[in-house]
Order: sequence, then C-alpha cells, then structure tokens
Amino acid sequence: MKKIITILCIHLALLASPAAIAEGQFISKKSPYSVPKTIDRLQNLLKNKGIEIFKRVDHGAGAKRVGLKLRDSQLLIFGNPKMGSPLMAEAPMMGLDLPMKALAWKDTEGQVWLSYLDPLELQKRHNLKSSEIVNKMNKALNNFTDKAVQK
Repeated sequence: MKKIITILCIHLALLASPAAIAEGQFISKKSPYSVPKTIDRLQNLLKNKGIEIFKRVDHGAGAKRVGLKLRDSQLLIFGNPKMGSPLMAEAPMMGLDLPMKALAWKDTEGQVWLSYLDPLELQKRHNLKSSEIVNKMNKALNNFTDKAVQK
C-alpha cells in the first residue's frame, strides 16, 4: 500500500511540475509533412492573408554549422501589427512574446508537429483586457495551423 501511495504522490508531483504545466501553454498539431514542408505551407497561408513574415529559423542548420546534430526543427516568426500593437500598448511586456511564432519539429519517433503558444495563455500571462483581439488571434492561428497540417 505504501508503494502505491508513493507512486501516486510522484505522479501528482509530476503533474504539478512547471514542465507539465508549461505543456498546456502550447498547442501542437500532428503534421503529415516534413518539417520544411510544414513551415512552407504555413508561411504560404500567412503570406496569402497579408500577414508579415519576419524570419524563418532553421535550428538544425544552426546546429550543423557548429558540428552538432539536432532533429529537424524550424521556427517561423510572423505577425500582424494591427493586432499586436494594441496588445503591446496595453501591456508593453507583450513585446517579449510578439511577434507570434510557430515551430515545426520532429519528435524522437519521427512524427512532425506544428506547435505554437496559445494566445489565451498570452492573455493570462500579461493580464490583457483585450479579449476580442486575443480571440481573433486564437481563431486565426487555429485555422492557419489546421490548414498547414491538412492532407
């Protein structure tokens, strides 16, 4: 019985750990495509809607340049100043989280994922009152990422 209680306590502690909680801050969607193709698809969708692409970062290429190995991982940095600027006017520290980012990455089993920070988490993190803008961001990111990983 003590062994079962100990195991349950360990599991509860893991669930309450910052790492486990942080997982809930991100939305991850399985992609049937490679990492580069997943980011290409997302980038094209965003560009076609007039959303500015600021930077694309290939983490694997960076690791390779310094002689290290890293599973495929690419970050896309993008944004819409019409949505982000009012949020940063309300909460200047939003500038640490904006522009938005999406990460296509391959897990240890070879599955590709497309992940991004949940805008509702941003609202909580920065105590934003502008829920209308956050809700629009949430809906748009959900739609764009759904289409990017759609077969």
